[in-house]
Amino acid sequence: MSPKKTAHIISHTHWDREWYLPYEKHHVRLVELIDVLLDKLDVDPGYRSFYLDGQTIILEDYLQVRPEQKERLEAYIREGRLIIGPWYILQDAFLTSGEANVRNMQIGHQDARRYGQPAKIGYYPDTFGLTGQTPQLMRQAGIGNVFFGRGVKPTGFNNTVSDGGYESSFSELLWVGPDGSKVLGILFANWYSNGNEVPADEAEAKAYWERKLADAEKYASTGELLFMNGCDHQPIQLDLPEAIETAKRLYPDVEFVHSNFPDYVRALEGAIDRELSSVHGELRSQRTDGWGTLVNTASARVYLKQMNQLGQAMLEKVAEPLATIASLHGASYPHHLFTYAWKTLMQNHPHDSICGCSVDEVHREMVTRFDKSRHVAESIADASASAIADRIDTSGFARFGAEARPVVAFNTTGTARTGVVTIELDAERLYFREGYTLEEAAERMKAVDLSGRTLVDADGAAVACTVRDLGLQFGYDLPDDKFRQPYFCRRVALTFEAADVPALGWKTYAWLRPSSGASSAAAGTGAPASLVSGERVLENGFLKAEVSDDGSFALTDKTTGRVFRDLGVYEDVGDIGNEYMFKQPDGVPAQTTKGLPARISVVENTEYRARIEIVHDWDIPASADERLEAEQRELVYYPHRKSGRSKETVRLSIRTVLTLERSAKGLEIESSFDNRAKDHRVRMLFPTDLAAALHRADSMFEVAVRDNVPAPEWENPSYTQHQQAFADVAESGAGLTVANLGLNEYEVLRDGRNTIAVTLLRSVGELGDWGLFPTPEAQCLGKHTARLMLIPHDGDGVASGAYERAYQFQVPWTVRQTGLHEGAVAPVYEPLRWSGDKLAFSSLKLSEATGDVMLRWYNLSGEAESLELNANIPVAEAYKSNILEERVQPLETDKPGKLQLAVGGCEIVTIGLGVQRSEQ
Repeated sequence: MSPKKTAHIISHTHWDREWYLPYEKHHVRLVELIDVLLDKLDVDPGYRSFYLDGQTIILEDYLQVRPEQKERLEAYIREGRLIIGPWYILQDAFLTSGEANVRNMQIGHQDARRYGQPAKIGYYPDTFGLTGQTPQLMRQAGIGNVFFGRGVKPTGFNNTVSDGGYESSFSELLWVGPDGSKVLGILFANWYSNGNEVPADEAEAKAYWERKLADAEKYASTGELLFMNGCDHQPIQLDLPEAIETAKRLYPDVEFVHSNFPDYVRALEGAIDRELSSVHGELRSQRTDGWGTLVNTASARVYLKQMNQLGQAMLEKVAEPLATIASLHGASYPHHLFTYAWKTLMQNHPHDSICGCSVDEVHREMVTRFDKSRHVAESIADASASAIADRIDTSGFARFGAEARPVVAFNTTGTARTGVVTIELDAERLYFREGYTLEEAAERMKAVDLSGRTLVDADGAAVACTVRDLGLQFGYDLPDDKFRQPYFCRRVALTFEAADVPALGWKTYAWLRPSSGASSAAAGTGAPASLVSGERVLENGFLKAEVSDDGSFALTDKTTGRVFRDLGVYEDVGDIGNEYMFKQPDGVPAQTTKGLPARISVVENTEYRARIEIVHDWDIPASADERLEAEQRELVYYPHRKSGRSKETVRLSIRTVLTLERSAKGLEIESSFDNRAKDHRVRMLFPTDLAAALHRADSMFEVAVRDNVPAPEWENPSYTQHQQAFADVAESGAGLTVANLGLNEYEVLRDGRNTIAVTLLRSVGELGDWGLFPTPEAQCLGKHTARLMLIPHDGDGVASGAYERAYQFQVPWTVRQTGLHEGAVAPVYEPLRWSGDKLAFSSLKLSEATGDVMLRWYNLSGEAESLELNANIPVAEAYKSNILEERVQPLETDKPGKLQLAVGGCEIVTIGLGVQRSEQ
């Protein structure tokens, strides 16, 4: 180590907006803290700087209550005494999407620039593990470092840190992402409170610094020693300048500095004179005993994860693409609404929030935020889809009569899509303004004849559909230029297969009254082909599902001939852990539905879709035994608990619906139940019987490769892990991808069958961590629904398209009714065509700074790929960008909108297109 020693003391407070107290109680404390901080900065130039926890939302939260302090706050930010950014919030890494992480960085930078410059500090002080693509995201944001507290070192009760080894020789390391991006990693080896409450008294300071200096030197690779002066919701240490002067007198050979992160990073980089350890890919604490990884926050309050998945999908995969395309045809792009919706959603993304590990009041407020954000996204999507539909030329359907009802099916995913869609369509309307009494209008609508109507596509070819009469309905329009317009209508639910809808485009259909033209167009459909054999088998050209007496089923992949058996068995075990971690009672085995008779019936059988319902009535233990409450009160660390399960039982009735669509290469599963039990976990099991030592799971901008068997240091019997869209086990020639909607926890069981177990529900009664915080609502009593899809493939999830189908499963269809009118846009439209077999499409949006169209892909493979793009929009220029939507390099185009770009292995690539917009 260098003989020169510098103690960098960085003042901060780690600000969980909500956790063991509800948001507003923490909020009050935040306002008090910032008030005190500003007063201290006013009177003491020796108090040099303070780090606002890497998240700009602290500024919003403070100024919401203290708007009169904005100029004062801004002055200290511009002086560099308050250091802000780069994030909007400190998010969980594994439970938030790649695009949510990008928006978080974009909005954090955008907000920070209103006050000054964002700190280029990759700050993850307490994130529960870090995703493998983090180094690349940092580099693309102009950040060359990451500060983190978890992922490579054991932590225990109350975040105590172990003296045990970890993946790096030092607290400084090189972190390498799957694409080769490297950042300087700084581990808070002694936690982010190792310089907390520095004594000013000499005797106390002597003992303090003897211990603290030794602890820091134990792991540091240089003489630049980091001391974090603060902790969770830590008040300002007002006498810190005096305490530093005391330390200087006691240790004249050490330079004590009231420092900041930018200065510390510069000093550290200049002092490193040895080779640092390189740590590759994900940081998930795999070389630990496995008890303190906090991985089971992925299954705490599953309902929150499901709401988050839908909220993210509605913003990034529906509203943004629709608004972008609408803007190309004359509509305005609502940047302000997107920022508001994203901010509202991201307020649920801090680790103690989205992880479901806070008190009940916090999570009740989260539900409201999820609804608020989704409502804005739905409003943007509705307005954008209507704006596009109004510009589509539907006049071709006029040949079938003036009462044709056009319908537009939008595909907002990055590849062509086929699937079954449903729209609630108004067959006829009578507006109240037309002068009829309510009784007359209602009778006229109830008298509308719906018989004999047909659905056709833009070429006039008949499309099989199912019509469900919804009867008389009330509705209203909200015009831009007049008062609301209420009406009565006769509404139907129209269900049909939308086939080969172009990527980021649409196809137009029309529902027609019986007429000679329509009858002619619809002729020749022939007898419908059934997808059902008897009461137990679903089958199309790609898959065959056969249900057994106990409700488990076999799935045959007709392409490979591989049969997967015993799928869909439910498992229930006790859980005496907490919101952070699962703990199965010792010696109490799992119960399963294997062998439990089920009621099985066909509930839908059409030409394009069929469904089988499976019902289990299952008696399970009602809760843990009475010992658990005593262990919780005594703060017994959860791995050491001895509680069992109660002898009392309750009924768990589970309804499982298997759905197979005519053109589908995946089998959909919907599981619904009313949970009446406490202290337990419910999973669905999918044995693969594939020979594989590794498996793959969807993560942030990558498909992570993980071991099926943990490292030798791992002691926890459970080896659950995080996923986003899917988990996959494969061998040469066969594989099974299990996709999900908001079910973020899975495990590949070490059962000899490489079973993929997906958690549907985890019920616990306490927060955990540093004290006793009862959370009765974390028992998740009540009704729940989970959705999954099984996608067998040939062993290559990328080339077979299995992963792309899993990504499309995440995205809701958008279907809109429109009128008969001429328009400048074709009834079948594809705004751009791209190719790149190893690439996944991620995002289509507009840049707020430039108005350019921004497109993003990422390489699912470690091998290079070529992206070819042919945009069917008026492109003036093209360039490669980074995640902050800054220009990196111009791109040559063969013709406007046509380009080719080499994409490196695992690279995240963003392309900007300057376009000319229609005024129509």
